[in-house]
Amino acid sequence: MARLPLNTLQGFAAAARSGNLTRAAESMHLTVSALSHQIRALEEHLGRRLFDRGPRGVVLTDEGRRLLAETDPHLDALEQALRPPGPRNGEVLTISVMPSMASGWLVPRLGRFLAAHPQLELNLLSSERLVDFDRDHDIDAALRMGAGDWPGVHAEHLLDESLAPVASPALIDRLGLPPTELHRWPLLGERGKWHWTRWFSAHGGPEPERYVAYLDDLESLHRAAVDGMGVALGRMVRSRVLIESGQLVVLSDARLPSDFNHYLAYPPRSAGHPGLLAFRDWLHAEVRAHRDAAADTAARD
Repeated sequence: MARLPLNTLQGFAAAARSGNLTRAAESMHLTVSALSHQIRALEEHLGRRLFDRGPRGVVLTDEGRRLLAETDPHLDALEQALRPPGPRNGEVLTISVMPSMASGWLVPRLGRFLAAHPQLELNLLSSERLVDFDRDHDIDAALRMGAGDWPGVHAEHLLDESLAPVASPALIDRLGLPPTELHRWPLLGERGKWHWTRWFSAHGGPEPERYVAYLDDLESLHRAAVDGMGVALGRMVRSRVLIESGQLVVLSDARLPSDFNHYLAYPPRSAGHPGLLAFRDWLHAEVRAHRDAAADTAARD
């Protein structure tokens, strides 16, 4: 049997971790077509199907789950061994952040931090994957959503997240429906309709029998709402830029608390990192400004 190229296993692992070929291809600097070709070549080489492909992404088959369990630790070890050493000092800071938090909250504010700390080299890694600080030695900290109870990690609470229905002005004008009758609007689900079920249970109204579309990541969900595809349950922290710019309109004063909130998480080895200490102080100041602005908006409304 011909030797299998290592990059096909790397492409398989990236797709398995993200569940989305577009994001996996971007992370590997490939086109979706090239990544799909790699996965097909791997499946043909092994003689088994590794993914079930659907409209919302890819899901591992039983054979795919077995292959990932057997190869993933070895791929991580190879990646660490082959990664070129970089400077690890107080002037280099590497932060992992979810794509939706990066684009919807952090990046629009980040210029102020960089202007105040011109000596700092900031590496921002946008990924849905939860950081393993024991394995990812080059990552100093992460902005993550959760309960804040990760073992062996310092977790500082930043912001509480909540959900509310949001829609584009164009969709509102086109439909002319009252926001109190959400079941008559085209609704967008995120990885199913669980959040909407909670919304209707908490705030009343019949739940519709069908949804216009399901999207498997928050950035796509917010973008679909901006483009007028339907109403999304937007995250009030991560959609704030879209709301303030008028691209989205909040349809209800009610809020649905999220099960998970925003934290700055970092391992004990990063606790004295000068760059992280500066970023941490700046981040908490930005959080206070965000809360004050949200309170002012609520008072005016």
